[in-house]
Amino acid sequence: MKTNAIEVEMLSSHLLCIDDRPELLKLRKGSLEQQGYEVETATNAITAIKAMAKHPAAAVLLDYKLEGVDAQALAYLIKQRHPHVPIVLLSAYSEMPESLLWLVDEYVMKSEPVDKLAEIINKVISAQKIRPYSGELQKRIAGAA
Repeated sequence: MKTNAIEVEMLSSHLLCIDDRPELLKLRKGSLEQQGYEVETATNAITAIKAMAKHPAAAVLLDYKLEGVDAQALAYLIKQRHPHVPIVLLSAYSEMPESLLWLVDEYVMKSEPVDKLAEIINKVISAQKIRPYSGELQKRIAGAA
């Protein structure tokens, strides 16, 4: 049986948004829920890791500037534990370190409209469902150790 794009979106609507600013999380959650997503939020790395262990998300939206933890370290940990889950990095900064960009699936400016963000989320979720996981990240992680 063939799965169409709408079914893919409906099957993979659970997102985890990580940002240390609760007011921004509330706005993002509301905007994304209006787009049809089920949104879980986390204001720190510990909450995010626990949330992923309990109910892995179809995609993670990760803020670049988190208080108390480096976004690169958190992205690394998420990819290590959940290599199939795409990460969308959100930032107000236009330049990102290359070492962080290879850990994430997409990079989006926070100023992008919610419909553009939803388009990117759908793209990364669909890409993970269509192409098999290559293990490239695990090879890179093993080579760095």
